[in-house]
Amino acid sequence: MKIGVTGATGHLGTLVTEKLKQRTSPANIVALVRSPQKAARLGVEVREFDYDKPETLAPALSGIESLLLISASEVGQRSRQHSNVIEAAKKAGVKRIVYTSLLRADTSSLSLAGEHYATEKMLRKSGIDYTILRNGWYTENYTGSALNAIKGGAVLGSAGDGRISSATREDYAEAAAVVLTGKDYSGKVYELAGDEAYTLKDLASEISKQTGKDIPYRNLSEKEYTDILKNFGIPEGYATAIAGWDVATSKGALFDDTHQLSKLIGRPTTQLATAVKDALAAKE
Repeated sequence: MKIGVTGATGHLGTLVTEKLKQRTSPANIVALVRSPQKAARLGVEVREFDYDKPETLAPALSGIESLLLISASEVGQRSRQHSNVIEAAKKAGVKRIVYTSLLRADTSSLSLAGEHYATEKMLRKSGIDYTILRNGWYTENYTGSALNAIKGGAVLGSAGDGRISSATREDYAEAAAVVLTGKDYSGKVYELAGDEAYTLKDLASEISKQTGKDIPYRNLSEKEYTDILKNFGIPEGYATAIAGWDVATSKGALFDDTHQLSKLIGRPTTQLATAVKDALAAKE
């Protein structure tokens, strides 16, 4: 059985490919990427796959039975790009699509939810067997900026006391590999999130604990946070979105206590302390 992985050179796609190699022969895996030269290190078959070149997609999916559609990175373009992939999968005879969506995409107040839910609806209408993995936030979204927090002397945000049930990319990648190589996942929707919920104040406390420095959490208004992000060189539209996601977080958008992710992968999700430790070690 051939398994195709879109975006296989991205952070999540690379990890999924590695997890799949632990569960099936590398000969069964196809990396579908925009830049094939970047995928040579993956050790699997590589095919060029560009969401914006729909006429090339179906031939690239030839022989693939299960497809992992990792959501595209271009916000605002996802629905169109995902539609191109789903239509190509129908033409190529792909039997199953596993899609990485967003936690509670059907009800979430996060601005990202609309495109994800639109893709879910396309999958339901496609006639192709599907499984939807509604991924929560990546812990790396926060630990990736730990060094900046240390340099600046504080963790910044607008999330208030909102609890965040994040998990690491590795946790989500393992879930995708489990579903892609398993059975009995047809038509199922999984709300995937970390076992441990924390606030940004808890994150700041963990960074402080591991560095021996006093790194508090500074809660800002949405406008204040947006302006600071813009001063850091982040484009205005993206800065506005990040601050908006934090405000949604303060209202519970990233909290989940169903533990579906740990049940799916058969182990507890990665603890925040471990993720912070790994992030700090990577910066050294």
